[in-house]
Amino acid sequence: MRDAQDASAGPARGPSTARLSSLSWSRTVEREWVHRTSVAEVLLTDVHPCGPLAFRAAAAWPRSHPTFPRGRDDRHSPWMVVETLRQLGIYIPLRHFGVPSTARFLIREVSFDLDVTAEPRAPHGASEITCLVSVGGIRTDRSANTVTGLRMWVDFLAGGRTFAHAAGGARFLDAGRYAALRSGAASAVAAGRRPRPEPALLGLESTADVVISLTGDGLVVDPADPRHPFLFDHSTDHVPGMVLLEAARQAIALRSGGRLVRPVSGRMRALHFTEHTPPAVIDCSAYGLTCIFRMWQGDEQTAGGVLRYH
Repeated sequence: MRDAQDASAGPARGPSTARLSSLSWSRTVEREWVHRTSVAEVLLTDVHPCGPLAFRAAAAWPRSHPTFPRGRDDRHSPWMVVETLRQLGIYIPLRHFGVPSTARFLIREVSFDLDVTAEPRAPHGASEITCLVSVGGIRTDRSANTVTGLRMWVDFLAGGRTFAHAAGGARFLDAGRYAALRSGAASAVAAGRRPRPEPALLGLESTADVVISLTGDGLVVDPADPRHPFLFDHSTDHVPGMVLLEAARQAIALRSGGRLVRPVSGRMRALHFTEHTPPAVIDCSAYGLTCIFRMWQGDEQTAGGVLRYH
């Protein structure tokens, strides 16, 4: 079925910060509502509607995330913003827009922007993050009964102070349509045997977190651990968006000799599925503190975007 966009094309007005006292950080939401297998990777703890297209949510960011550890100055990884957006982009459609649990979620684009002067430092335990969420750009099928896509805008606050913004758009396909679209796709691959950069140069502590490898003078998306507990929390028949973002970050870190490691803003758009094989080639170019990246498989660009550094 062809999607038909309704009149809600822009963001709704966010909820008032005066109504945030009822949020709870005591326990995480059910892992199934954010498409996580491991409870340890669930960041959301509470989500409440405060209008037809507005929500307030709580997230707990661990001080010592094994994949994305805090920096030396105790700032959280910027990917915690993106992963929180991803989880909100699954939880809210499932719980509040009638998207069935069997639907497949396809993230089409994502962006984020951090205020480095306002970012929280990781305290003892977890950081309690408040999220103000607006939903718009809702698409439905021809019957107007089934939501097939939407956009989401999120403001992130810590201690009552806004420190980040993120936005994204997604489509939702029913199981049958997705199966027909992805017939024959590989659900898992073995790690390649190509040489890899040293983790420290990429701002990593473990080789298992490296998701790129070297091929001649080029770089390809090639996770060292295809069963990585965060990046591949469950099997998938294509390379997830978080892996592509991290691969771009690692490629830029390598090409800059370890100078550009922690992006403070960026965006990515998925043009096509990035398949597990053949490994996608990464092109990246730096223009000062702005870096453009593209992923290619053959003559087809599958994803691209920009990361900016401070």
